[in-house]
Amino acid sequence: MVSSPPPQRVRKLPDERRAEILSEAASIALAEGLERITLRAVADRLGVRPGLISHYYPAAEDLVVAAFVLAVSEEREELFPDDGTPLHRMAHLVSRIEGNGAFPLTRLWLNARHLCRFTPALAEAMLAQEHLDRTRLTALIEDGRASGDFAVDDPFAACIRIWVAIDGVGSYANNPGSFDYEAFTRFVTDVAEWTLGVPAGKLRAAVDQLREA
Repeated sequence: MVSSPPPQRVRKLPDERRAEILSEAASIALAEGLERITLRAVADRLGVRPGLISHYYPAAEDLVVAAFVLAVSEEREELFPDDGTPLHRMAHLVSRIEGNGAFPLTRLWLNARHLCRFTPALAEAMLAQEHLDRTRLTALIEDGRASGDFAVDDPFAACIRIWVAIDGVGSYANNPGSFDYEAFTRFVTDVAEWTLGVPAGKLRAAVDQLREA
């Protein structure tokens, strides 16, 4: 019986290989934490030698920072759709934040906030990503003010209040026990509804409609 030759390793273009490495590192960041991103861990997942990873990312810290940026950037595009009224778009944002699917990203932000105390490059990247988030949310609130969906005098101040609510709820993401009180699980909805001047219950109803869809 003639044995077949071993499969030849596919040689990928540099940009394709770099994107593959970065995507795998971002996956590790979301599932296990930024501390678990090592050249060997990424290499093992891709079935290649660590030397290949170091060729593209000689410093593991650079890969960690890039993985964080990729993960939060991709989620930002999911949080802020272009279609729908400002009220519907805000409800979409809130429903994703309050849903269980947001836990991996919430934990990643908590993780990054801790590590940035010791990693200046990560701190700089985190501040840049926060600025992008605030810019997108402020623009959404300004759209809502122009359309009449939101009754708010200072869109940026409203943005800050909503993000503080999001981060405050997110600080409980690693709790070992459940915390199912409605005052907690719907806190972001309630704060957003209040700070945007939306009639009581209107934003909550829009969020519930998305959840039931």
